[in-house]
Amino acid sequence: MTQDTIKHHLTDALLMAYSAGSLPEAFSLAVAAHVSMCDECRARLGAFDTVGGSLMDSCEAEEMSADSLASTLKLIELSDTRPLAPADAAPIEEGVLPAPVRAYVGGDLEAVRWRSVGMGVKQAILPTSGGATARLLYIPAGAAVPDHGHRGTELTLVLKGAFEDKVDHFGPGDIEVANEDLDHTPIADIGEDCICLAATDAPLKFNSWLPRIAQPFLRI
Repeated sequence: MTQDTIKHHLTDALLMAYSAGSLPEAFSLAVAAHVSMCDECRARLGAFDTVGGSLMDSCEAEEMSADSLASTLKLIELSDTRPLAPADAAPIEEGVLPAPVRAYVGGDLEAVRWRSVGMGVKQAILPTSGGATARLLYIPAGAAVPDHGHRGTELTLVLKGAFEDKVDHFGPGDIEVANEDLDHTPIADIGEDCICLAATDAPLKFNSWLPRIAQPFLRI
């Protein structure tokens, strides 16, 4: 992706939180995926990383406890880590899913385990921890996601196709940051199916009764 095609970017607050490591895993995944597609946000993130490094260099050193190394190694051993490819590894073939998402899926679209949520829309919930959820969404061309609001923040990154709502038109690489102030009905473009990565830190507020009934089972 290039700056010519991506029009909707991450906020400074999200990039700074990602740089500081304070985002929940699902949001970190959405940010990492967008940054891997967007030259502008990647450059802005690099600037925040530089500022953070400078601040750490200027801080006074704190004395560590005698068992700090052993405790850290134990946490690493117990964590669900995903090994990174070595620097000299063969490049991953280009696909629909950006590299950070492929690491969670175990491949590109052919590896996604879709589950129908009705009206042709499908989802695949990704294995993230913490106080937010990440999912891939498949929206057939011309189909709409039910009208809904938000109890928290929702990040929606377009990976393929495009959708439109009351805010604007979002194409590949664009990310929509929605909060409690936005009620919308995203509609996929007619010409192509839309695939998105969505991260939420609270359940959506659906405005019709049928999605509300299905909501607990679909974990939306």
